[in-house]
Amino acid sequence: MKYNKLGNTDLEVSAICLGTMTWGKQNTQQEAFAQLDYALSQGVNFIDTAELYAIPPRAETYGKTETIIGHWLAQRGKRDDIVLASKVVGNTESLGKYIRNGPRLNRKQMTEALEGSLKRLQTDYLDLYQIHWPARTTNCFGIRGISSLQNEDVESIEETLEVLDDFVRSGRVRHIGISNETPWGMMQYLNLAASRGWPRPQSIQNPYNLLNRLFEVGLAEMSLREHIGLLAYSPLAFGMLSGKYLQGQGPENGRMNLFPDYQRYRSEPAIEATHAYVTLAKENGLSPTQMALAFVNSRDFVTANIIGATTLEQLREDIDSIHLELSAEVMQSIDEIHARIPDPSP
Repeated sequence: MKYNKLGNTDLEVSAICLGTMTWGKQNTQQEAFAQLDYALSQGVNFIDTAELYAIPPRAETYGKTETIIGHWLAQRGKRDDIVLASKVVGNTESLGKYIRNGPRLNRKQMTEALEGSLKRLQTDYLDLYQIHWPARTTNCFGIRGISSLQNEDVESIEETLEVLDDFVRSGRVRHIGISNETPWGMMQYLNLAASRGWPRPQSIQNPYNLLNRLFEVGLAEMSLREHIGLLAYSPLAFGMLSGKYLQGQGPENGRMNLFPDYQRYRSEPAIEATHAYVTLAKENGLSPTQMALAFVNSRDFVTANIIGATTLEQLREDIDSIHLELSAEVMQSIDEIHARIPDPSP
């Protein structure tokens, strides 16, 4: 396994991070325990979760993933062996009222969220606590841009960061991170942290894969210059880049077949690009899955690649991608496909 520093901290995190959002819905607790045990045996020490999980978000599965991890920690006694990250839900109307009667990024709700996560995880601190998505109007989750800021009723980044500062001072959170953020948002956090003496983000968790390289526009330079590394999520584009969903196929228990609303990576341009990437991998004797993951692993601005799996076989293939280095010829071909079909799935 390879390891990277988490931002400007002294924490060494594995370049492969174990994502957990299927646990409690697509995966049982027993299966999640097997994944955790195997990942640790391969040198993975970075575990990412969220109060929202399991996915897709439902009242009946809210907090289940953290609960499963908490049971594993209690049984295995491995808390000191892992870097544990979780997230607080951002403002939204789409989730209904089952999360704190409508989640907001204010002191009352964030405190309730952190206390709930710590209780479910059976720990008294988190190594990394992240804002899952911004409170404000912005372009994330497949939105290419915004044209209006009218009628906003949101907490400011200043209010949110002040609460995170208190969490860090209390010892319940060691470091903070942001997620689904923009260059403007990152700079607001950095400027406030510098001027107020508050903690600065040590990571940014955004989507990044062969079908969505928009992080490279603006955020990649900021990530490198400010030492706020990317925790890349959806590196396989919901499994699309494995090739298993081409020709309308894919396992019945695959995420995009189980949950038809998850169409972010199924546009015609995305399918065309996926065909090209899968063909490129096969022509070079590579697994399409490992080629897609190795591309993410190769980026200097990536601190960790958040992989997710529903089977141990998938998990083994994902983790083993850390040992694959793509040739200059393959990298050039990837860029040629990207130039022809750029970012079909923002």
